[in-house]
Amino acid sequence: MARDRTSSEAGTGFVVPPAPRPWLPILGSTGRFPVRRVYCVGRNYADHAIEMGGDPKREPPFFFQKNPESLVHDGGRFPYPRRSQDVHHEIELVVALGAGGSGVAVARALDLVFGYAVGLDMTRRDLQSEAKKLGRPWEVAKAFEHAAPCSALNPASAIGHPARGVIRLDVNGEERQEGDLSQMIWSVPEIIAELSTLFDLAPGDLIYTGTPAGVGPVRRGYALVGSIERVGRLAIAVV
Repeated sequence: MARDRTSSEAGTGFVVPPAPRPWLPILGSTGRFPVRRVYCVGRNYADHAIEMGGDPKREPPFFFQKNPESLVHDGGRFPYPRRSQDVHHEIELVVALGAGGSGVAVARALDLVFGYAVGLDMTRRDLQSEAKKLGRPWEVAKAFEHAAPCSALNPASAIGHPARGVIRLDVNGEERQEGDLSQMIWSVPEIIAELSTLFDLAPGDLIYTGTPAGVGPVRRGYALVGSIERVGRLAIAVV
């Protein structure tokens, strides 16, 4: 009778070399933050919801995921992806969890947070629009290679939990996006609490919390510089 083979039965452990664990640097430390999962919140700023043709009302947040292997560190390069002619930038506050849980109460949600970063949710907008029309999932538009640039983490022990502050993206030295963290429809504690009703959260999880208005296309040769007050700065080059 056939049965599953374990790694020990194979005699040498893994049958192919395991992929390295994605990680992020930490400001003021030589340590590394291991990344487990990358969650994203859709349309969490009213002005962005409007520009995307959505309703800015305070409806329950919705989520999608990116692959941890899609992270690009500060100063890195974003190769323009295949199968798309319309790739957009979306500047976002990123939350990094140092603890996990399920059914987390809003009042204790910030206890799970290790720190914060500046992120870009790079999006194949043409493929996303096609998926929306056909009622299909968004993975091909959101979860492709290099689609999750992220700065070094700034620990909450150093900066607290920013609920307001300017979030901005410059493209080739010109302002493209600017808003304030206080404009989020769902706050960070509310996002964590809601997400924990859908998934078992764990240390190493990242949450991209949505983008303000002003999203737009990028081209090869563009330089993107994002910043969030008190949190940090992220620069990448489109190649």
